[in-house]
Amino acid sequence: MIDIHCHILPGIDDGAGNEQISLSMAKEAVAEGITQIVATPHHRNRHWDNPKHSVLTMVKALNRLFEREKAGIEVLPGQEVRIFGEMAEDAADAELLSVNETGKYILVEFPTHHVPRYAQQLFYDLQVKGVTPVIVHPERNQEIFEHPDILYEFITDGALSQVTAASIAGKNGKKVRKRTLQFIEHNLTHFIASDAHNVTKRPFYMKKAFLEVKKRYGPEIVHTFKNNAKQLINGDHVSSEPPVEIKNKKFLGIF
Repeated sequence: MIDIHCHILPGIDDGAGNEQISLSMAKEAVAEGITQIVATPHHRNRHWDNPKHSVLTMVKALNRLFEREKAGIEVLPGQEVRIFGEMAEDAADAELLSVNETGKYILVEFPTHHVPRYAQQLFYDLQVKGVTPVIVHPERNQEIFEHPDILYEFITDGALSQVTAASIAGKNGKKVRKRTLQFIEHNLTHFIASDAHNVTKRPFYMKKAFLEVKKRYGPEIVHTFKNNAKQLINGDHVSSEPPVEIKNKKFLGIF
């Protein structure tokens, strides 16, 4: 199993605080059945900047540590980039890191409470450059949660999305869980990832999430999600079904 979104690099954001926590996360990941993890430290977040060159250096160092400790897991480079207006400009290429350096996919985070109005044009500009934006945890964005047609439009226009295992497992509340399952049912998401930050408050929950998905929707969709993660890190085409609009009334009173 491949986890495409994880804050396992030590001491650079709100994820693993030190190498020992990174090792503990690696041990838990192996127990979950994970063999590869994309390290996705926050970049251009209000609190943290982790440009491409520093992430690549830290990924190499962490892999050396894991090899010495026989952790049994490989770390791949990536970023969780807070959306900003100049992302598609050539000047940003030096700081932005695509998933596993393939140049094909980049993880994009929206602010918690809204979706910037320029996002649609920016996503178009990225795709013109050959880069597909992957919207991370859309179920935790207030505007998308209340107006899922926004996500539908992004997916229709060629973006992809990744929901969080903890949301499927009910760790982010019943309403978020329900909305997340709707995204799966309506072909509005393409990946399940942990967004793990540690082994205590924000662990992996990947095994639990995939068991829930298998129980509800069958083994085929589990295979699709897992295969999509493999396609993503290889820079290959990610399979997707046509998105379907969610017609139900918006949810109220969660944020």
